[in-house]
Amino acid sequence: MASGQTVLQFSQSSTNLTAKVHPLVIFNICDCFVRRPDQSERVIGTLLGSVLPDGNVDIRNSYAVPHNESSDQVALDIDYHHNMLLSHQKVNPKEVIVGWFSTGFGVTGGSALIHDFYSREVTNPIHLIVDTGFTNGAAAIKAFVSVGLSLGDQQLAAQFQEIPLDLRMVEAERVGFDILKTPMVDKLPSDLEGMEASMERLLALIDDVYKYVDDVVEGHVAPDNSIGRFIADTVASIPKLPPQAFDKLVNDSLQDQLLLLYLSSITRTQLTLAEKLNTAAQIL
Repeated sequence: MASGQTVLQFSQSSTNLTAKVHPLVIFNICDCFVRRPDQSERVIGTLLGSVLPDGNVDIRNSYAVPHNESSDQVALDIDYHHNMLLSHQKVNPKEVIVGWFSTGFGVTGGSALIHDFYSREVTNPIHLIVDTGFTNGAAAIKAFVSVGLSLGDQQLAAQFQEIPLDLRMVEAERVGFDILKTPMVDKLPSDLEGMEASMERLLALIDDVYKYVDDVVEGHVAPDNSIGRFIADTVASIPKLPPQAFDKLVNDSLQDQLLLLYLSSITRTQLTLAEKLNTAAQIL
């Protein structure tokens, strides 16, 4: 009797799927949003990368695709999309379409139509959303895949299911990303301010290492051989310098930075004066 029932179910999805995105993609999306046409509320585009051997998706590049969007329909410039894809693959043939991105917060009504188009371009595309409106006080970044809802053999609808997102960046890139994700920035930090922020983060990481080692020694945390080897290799890679030599190295570098700032300020002043003199000569 149970065999004759029709079951409402979601199609099987890769619950262990993880999207790994590089900071270049986020910076490029934000740049496209700043340069968008005045009448556009959001920017959409194509994600490029590769599928790793473990099945996870590595997102390494992106480009915006012009579109027109209304409450019930979305029109993409498909020719522009294909031309940009060919241009990118001439530079890096290993990069293929892995999904698409949009700015905003959450999934909108037109997202299903756009996702359906990219589903014809690639199997199981990733939908990356970058919140450029700072809805919750920060630029949230989320990744989704589409999961089909079926009634028996009949496909009814699709649901976007969030997947883990791994943002890969080195420390220098993280400093820029921390500035980018804050809603209000009066000015970009100078070299000295960036160095100060990096040193503060380094001290915080050293404190975390100290706490972990103390917890292991006192028996509060189980020891991990891989972490121990990593800490040992890190300590061994630090050059052994006497305090006087280290202070001289830092001071010399600081003086070089100040000299570069001074020279750049003089150059900027000279260019401004030359431009004003040239304008006055043309008027006379």
